[in-house]
Amino acid sequence: MPRYLSMVRIDESTAPAEGPSPELMQRMGDLLEEITKAGVMLDTAGLLPSAQGKRVHWAGGELSVTDGPFTETKEVVGGYALMQCKDMDEAVEWASRFLKVHEEHWTVTCEVREIAEG
Repeated sequence: MPRYLSMVRIDESTAPAEGPSPELMQRMGDLLEEITKAGVMLDTAGLLPSAQGKRVHWAGGELSVTDGPFTETKEVVGGYALMQCKDMDEAVEWASRFLKVHEEHWTVTCEVREIAEG
C-alpha cells in the first residue's frame, strides 16, 4: 500500500500566540486516534515555531545556514503526518478532515504527496 506525507503548513503570522485551543487539541486528538485505529497513521508530530529552526541551503557550491524566523516566508511547515493509504483520494480525505478540526481563524494547508518507493 502506498505511503503519503502530509506537510501541515501554517501562517505563523495569524496563528494564535498561545497556540491551539484546548477544544482544538481535543478534536485533533480524537481524529488522530481514529486515523491510528484505521491503520492509516504511521507517524505524526507538530513542529516548534520557525524562530527556533534553521534553514540549510546549498547553491553555487556554497553552503549557508540561516537562523529562523524566516521573514521571507509567511507560511511554514508546522507539522507532518506519515500515512499509509489505499490511494491519494483516501490520503486527501484524511488531510481534509484534519484541516476541518481547526477553528475559522486558523490558516492551515496540507500538502499531500506520495512517497516514491525504491
